[in-house]
Amino acid sequence: MQIVTALGQARQKLTASSSARLDTEILLCSVLKCERTQLYTYPEQILSATEIASFNKLIALRAAGHPVAYLCGQKEFWSLALQVNPDTFIPRPETELLVAVALAQIPEDATTRILELGTGTGAIAIAIASERPHVIITATDANTGTLKIAKSNAAKHNIKHIDFKLANWFKIPDINTYDLIISNPPYICIDDPHLNQGDVRFEPISALVSGADGLHDIRTIIQQAQTYLNTPGWLLLEHGYNQAEQVRQLLRDNGYIATTIKDYSGIERVSMGYKTT
Repeated sequence: MQIVTALGQARQKLTASSSARLDTEILLCSVLKCERTQLYTYPEQILSATEIASFNKLIALRAAGHPVAYLCGQKEFWSLALQVNPDTFIPRPETELLVAVALAQIPEDATTRILELGTGTGAIAIAIASERPHVIITATDANTGTLKIAKSNAAKHNIKHIDFKLANWFKIPDINTYDLIISNPPYICIDDPHLNQGDVRFEPISALVSGADGLHDIRTIIQQAQTYLNTPGWLLLEHGYNQAEQVRQLLRDNGYIATTIKDYSGIERVSMGYKTT
């Protein structure tokens, strides 16, 4: 079977996906271990029986709703290929805004001390470290399997100035004080119907849900961060599309100057707390 035929047949099986063409191409590239350009350059290439069987297996899993990132074992974030698995939350393009906002607060040659809470794949910490070689980053996660993935991703990209620690929020051994604290914490309500839809059905619930209103972890972080944030210092948080005003009020209630940045879709996505006293 030729590449072009295999892709056409696979797309017919992914009618429920809004990105069927992209999904099929990424999955076939995963099997062939090639770039997508090869699919267009050599559409007549004949696939082996083993390659077809592997591709069909991935397509069947995708048709059942499994995320493409888990099926391929990686996800691109900030132009960095990161390993993912079902223990990890899949990095979203929207979270690149959180990285961009953080970089805007970090001078290029500064030895800024940064704490990332709930690092997951390490995406945020690794992206910042790749752009700011002089920063000193501590990145935490409460899951040992997830932390192992984060360490592997850092090593893959030759990032050596991140200290990964097993910890639940601020319960960090030998905790320091920091110039910037950053987090993309769980922020979905426990009864949100979206938890039963799409890719999130297969992602770890602990990385998604945060109490009845989705703000339990954000409250904890905002309330406790003051103790560990230098003056002046920044607290940066990603949150849900409808949570910006509540997060700003929580920041103000805890002594921060609060502002929110919109993402590329015009949604209020990242709120910033500035500590001045």
